[in-house]
Amino acid sequence: MECFEVTGGTALTGRVRVTGAKNSALKLMAAALLAAGRTTIEEVPDILDVSIMSEVLRRLGCDVRYERYPHGGGGGRVVVDVPDEPATETDYDLVRKMRASISVLGPLVARCGSARVALPGGDAIGSRGLDMHISGLERLGATIESEHGFLVATAPRLTGTSLWLDFPSVGATENLVMAAVLAEGTTVIDNAAREPEIVDLCSMLTAMGAVIEGAGTSTIAVEGVEDLKPVTYTTVPDRIVAGTWAIGAVMTRGDVVIERAVADHLTVALAKLTDAGAHVEPLADGVRVAMDGRPRCVDVVTLPYPGFPTDLQPMAVALAAVSTGTALITENVFEGRFMFVNELVRLGASVRIDGHHAVVRGRERLSSAPVVATDIRAGAGLVLAGLLSDGVTEVQDVHHVDRGYPDFVQQLRGLGVQIERVQRPD
Repeated sequence: MECFEVTGGTALTGRVRVTGAKNSALKLMAAALLAAGRTTIEEVPDILDVSIMSEVLRRLGCDVRYERYPHGGGGGRVVVDVPDEPATETDYDLVRKMRASISVLGPLVARCGSARVALPGGDAIGSRGLDMHISGLERLGATIESEHGFLVATAPRLTGTSLWLDFPSVGATENLVMAAVLAEGTTVIDNAAREPEIVDLCSMLTAMGAVIEGAGTSTIAVEGVEDLKPVTYTTVPDRIVAGTWAIGAVMTRGDVVIERAVADHLTVALAKLTDAGAHVEPLADGVRVAMDGRPRCVDVVTLPYPGFPTDLQPMAVALAAVSTGTALITENVFEGRFMFVNELVRLGASVRIDGHHAVVRGRERLSSAPVVATDIRAGAGLVLAGLLSDGVTEVQDVHHVDRGYPDFVQQLRGLGVQIERVQRPD
């Protein structure tokens, strides 16, 4: 078992570079299936989920290689050579490890006319059903059945239609847009997700020859085309990783320049940090976040974009745990996001859960203890909390963190943190 040993008492200071967004790069890799030939995706994070998606594509007949950049920073390019006739089945042993694997469903049905995709796994942060994926594809003309743990979809040719999402689901929006680009006629998706990662996917699809309007708004219109071409494309910077470093700088009373961070993608989160007393300065190619003194508690409500990101909620709770006053953190997206709170309490935090609310009373310092990462973002939040502890905090199950943060230990060391990755008996 691998753990992080984090020594408390260090402020984050210096510069850190953000590579491409995990939540975008994985879907861009899936979108490569829509065109035969070589697609190259730049600024892809060197993380476990990218390795899993690469293997998913290989089993579909693609040749995939990752070329890490020599300058470091945890990024690189993915080169995907897509065959004229991809395979159409994804195996459970891979899909169970990462929910984003379901994003191959739309491209396979649209291009190949069929797909057999294992039902996905992923982080244990709450129920994330596939009803909107399935109903949307069915309205586009696909026939979908569930058998032996697989979704089996068939469609000789998809046909454009009007779709309404009950919730602005990022995954459903992405799958339906990727299916619609090769459908016959026009598809209109109402109540679509508006995240920067949606805009990024639509931008790549447009470069491939798709006709899409409204990306970044709640209504996306897609005019189907006969075929697409492979492209070279650069992934949007990861706003969640950038937000993690920004909150860490405020928690530890540090001063960090986050290179490539896009302030407009973090408007609500950065406004909350300003309310907490931080100095936030958008730069030409990044954001500077600095903090003098102890932060003030601020209330946070997670909402779909452009609201406060649910992926930054664990860091928001950790920030409140060491701020002055009392904060109310409300989780409106994933009901299981508060699973990590018991681990934060082990570090001495004062947190009380009431349904989808957390009441957090700030304390000057926390107390070191062994804790367990329950998902990607919880792991990062616990590491940041460990920086405010009075000793060495051991964070276990760090494979979760590896799924979302490239070169996590090296980047923290570059910001002055004492952190080690160590082996422990299982």
